[in-house]
Amino acid sequence: MIEYFPKAGDFVSVKPKRVRLFIKPYCAWCHRATRWLNERGIEHETVDVTSDETAYDEMIRLSGQELAPVIEVDGNVLADFGPEQLAVFWAELEQQMHAPAHR
Repeated sequence: MIEYFPKAGDFVSVKPKRVRLFIKPYCAWCHRATRWLNERGIEHETVDVTSDETAYDEMIRLSGQELAPVIEVDGNVLADFGPEQLAVFWAELEQQMHAPAHR
């Protein structure tokens, strides 16, 4: 089975207004998520929930759980994920942004 993991430039047309990545510094999945975003040139705010109780509470409110990473992109939330799930999530955002508006 051949697996395809999109690389830099594959998602350049998605330009969200706000991307926040909630992380725990010791979390390997968090480091992988950060690397995935950086490799694609996706600007994002990194929020360390271990040093900011308000951010931790917000992460739980958004995701319904305590595991990291959690990414919020213009109100769309993906929780406790790896790079493969992030690629699918981002591709779905791409489709949403290019879908014609229903009247």
